[in-house]
Amino acid sequence: MRFKIAIIGRPNVGKSTLFNRLAGRKLAIVDDRPGVTRDRRMVDVSWGGMEFTLIDTAGLEDPKKESLTSRMQDQTAEAIREADLCLFVMDARAGLTPMDKHFAVPLRKSGKPVAVLANKAEGKAGDAGSLEAHALGLGDPLRVSAEHGDGMADLFQIVRHTKKDWEDANAELTHTETPEEGGPLKIAIIGRPNAGKSTLVNQLLGENRVLTGPVAGTTRDSIAVKWRWQDREIQLVDTAGLRKKARIKDRLEKMSAGDALHSLKFAEIVILLLDAEQAFENQDLKLADLIAREGRAVVIGVNKWDLVRNKQETRKKLDEMVGRLLPQIRGVPVVTLSALEGKGLDKLIRSACEIHDIWNQRLPTAKLNKWLADATSDHPPPADRGRSVGLRYMTQPNARPPTFVVFSQRAASVPESYVRYLINGLREQFKLKGVPIRLNIRSRNNPYVED
Repeated sequence: MRFKIAIIGRPNVGKSTLFNRLAGRKLAIVDDRPGVTRDRRMVDVSWGGMEFTLIDTAGLEDPKKESLTSRMQDQTAEAIREADLCLFVMDARAGLTPMDKHFAVPLRKSGKPVAVLANKAEGKAGDAGSLEAHALGLGDPLRVSAEHGDGMADLFQIVRHTKKDWEDANAELTHTETPEEGGPLKIAIIGRPNAGKSTLVNQLLGENRVLTGPVAGTTRDSIAVKWRWQDREIQLVDTAGLRKKARIKDRLEKMSAGDALHSLKFAEIVILLLDAEQAFENQDLKLADLIAREGRAVVIGVNKWDLVRNKQETRKKLDEMVGRLLPQIRGVPVVTLSALEGKGLDKLIRSACEIHDIWNQRLPTAKLNKWLADATSDHPPPADRGRSVGLRYMTQPNARPPTFVVFSQRAASVPESYVRYLINGLREQFKLKGVPIRLNIRSRNNPYVED
């Protein structure tokens, strides 16, 4: 049970800038345009010895029912309910607005501790606005500048005292918790826009945790959510849809795409989500290749399977395309599902956990060298100008992904086609299907045998 702090306020007052400042790194996308943040984003923070969860939220607006803005505000309202302290941010330079006053009302009614932050208060330009903030009825405002770090020492004291009161009130609960060993399994969900990534996350969690909608590009930030599946802790990361690089013109979309690719690099498993009616387009293949080059294990989820009429024929076509178009991850699991109807999700996560075990696998050196001897005997490598290249010894220095080294007398003379032959043989013999395999040929003798 962690202390939670939610950052609340109308659009473009600097909430995400404050979020990044307190998190100690750039996590939320920041832009001059209002409404950039849409989902609530959480991160565990350590600040001056204090541990807490920080929540960034969408800007509070007066929305139309069932609109995207309305769903964004639902996410913000949920953050207020979860929070143990709300930081209500207003723009000191713009002064107190009717919207600030309007949304101060539910904060007062929530009964949660609230700290009013008059942001952008550097210099004298924010003097008048900071004084006006008293009218909110939420206590004395604190002048801060999230961009420049002004007022952070005073904010630290507010957080420290509020957290101390919270710990005293929840002493019995906080002391009985025992942390689990190891971290959660990190699964990133990647795909083209409107493939159903956010719908899939919500269906897995059993709640509307991230925003969804028929319009492509609803998700902007990569949103990480902790979840438990069959006693296994998992961190799901919903990402923005990735289009072809040439089609991305907008600066905000470029930042969203960069955030998604950053999430891929820190994931262990990647679910590449495809649209069943438009599967394996050029962008899907590029994403699969990128995942393999990053060395991540991958599961292909074919979403919107409920819309497919001839399922047997379509499935046969999908399997043929996977084998032909993705040889670098031969044997990758392909799971058909419907995120909207909640079908096939258990199989999808089970496949992700199974391929994670393969991705982590380490093979005994003795077995590897016996296999190498058999493989080179059945199909010897081409000679280098009449001389043997001498593939003499093999070992696995790393897993995640499985990485192998073969020592040779003439490493530079081993053709790429023979390296592929060895990789395919490893994949079949040791059941390393569906994961990228790295195999390096090195020019030196067996390091475990003295010359």
